[in-house]
Amino acid sequence: MTINVTATVAATVTAIYIFPVKSLSGISLAASVSTARGLQYDRRFMVVDDHHEFLTQREHPLMATIQTAINGDQLTLTSPFGDEVSVPLEPSLKPTRTVKVWSSRVHAHTVSAAADEWLTNYLGMDARLVYMPDSAERRVSPDYAKNGEIVSFADGYPVLMTSEESLADLNARIVRNGSNGASTIPMNRFRANLVVRSCAAFAEETWRDFQIGDAVFRSAKPCTRCQITTTDQSTGEVRGPEPLRTLATYHDSRNGVRFGMNLLPVKLGTVRTGDSLRLL
Repeated sequence: MTINVTATVAATVTAIYIFPVKSLSGISLAASVSTARGLQYDRRFMVVDDHHEFLTQREHPLMATIQTAINGDQLTLTSPFGDEVSVPLEPSLKPTRTVKVWSSRVHAHTVSAAADEWLTNYLGMDARLVYMPDSAERRVSPDYAKNGEIVSFADGYPVLMTSEESLADLNARIVRNGSNGASTIPMNRFRANLVVRSCAAFAEETWRDFQIGDAVFRSAKPCTRCQITTTDQSTGEVRGPEPLRTLATYHDSRNGVRFGMNLLPVKLGTVRTGDSLRLL
């Protein structure tokens, strides 16, 4: 794709996050590389039960309290008690199993018996860590895919973007309505990969194709939100009906309340905090 260097600047990237293990804590980065599946290392690991089905904060909010960190070629998981376990960031070939994430079934590799035991002990249930190898291809919904795009273990799309203005608008309504004890909602409830600012609230839902740094993205669809947004990401505690209750009063759809945009990679490359988002 040819980039128009005079394209309109619509926003600026203020934060970049990856979530190496689906539903565990995220990592803040100054820069990342957009790959075909999403940002590099984002949601390439997942926790499954003894039936090989995915586990998330929806039913197991304690997962939010497990910190993740990348140290060299190792991924480290740490509990609030300080105990930890490390696995290779890009595991060598292990026995393959078919795992289920939503309606998708995809091949994944087992990772580490030690990690399985660690997760089982902390979560209090049978839990196993799996990894999506490069050979696995999980497709984006054909209703929104343009070129047979693939995705990691993310819910459905390679990249999720939100804006600070949209959150400010939401929090103003929560406080004005006196809901949630007038407490505001932090951005980490929405577990976005890219956070931008200097735009109108929910302007991100109007953008189609845009460039950030060396990468180009195309908007797929607004992100419908679930009860994970009601969970305190530092404690794993469910704090009440917000932000879902307030979003339902003004930003609802037939598929559920919306916040943020799901994106498809068009041109791969590096994105950095401070980069301008240019509409194409």
